[in-house]
Amino acid sequence: MTPEQALRAKLRKIESLFAGAATEGEKAAAGAAGDRIRARLKEAAGREAEIEMKFSISDGWSRQLFIALCRRYGLRPFRYKRMHRQSIIVKAPNSFLERVLWPEFEELNDALTAYLAEITERVIKEEVHGETGDVDEVDENRQIGRAS
Repeated sequence: MTPEQALRAKLRKIESLFAGAATEGEKAAAGAAGDRIRARLKEAAGREAEIEMKFSISDGWSRQLFIALCRRYGLRPFRYKRMHRQSIIVKAPNSFLERVLWPEFEELNDALTAYLAEITERVIKEEVHGETGDVDEVDENRQIGRAS
């Protein structure tokens, strides 16, 4: 299995977890996980009013992931004019936002960030320089006229 295939499998498992898959068969049916999550959203919408929640995500890749996740579940992410690009507004039941959408995003984001960091470090080592550690720490130079 390639690293990308492993990542894709991990992302499907994360979605299945938030879909509330109870049996191994349900966990294996990753395609149905999105449908189960949309059903949970619809159920929550029937029980509670939608709220408008603002999310602030500065990293471009993470923001792209969050927007795609919202759209996957039928939510419409937006921002008001003059808001910063990192601001994303989503209208949905609070319970769905706090118990499903945001925690799932965090887990997916962690998996993708780790994957991207691994690939980036490998490419830098192979194509730029084999040593990718942090800079050396040295004592500060004494400046003329300053007492120590």
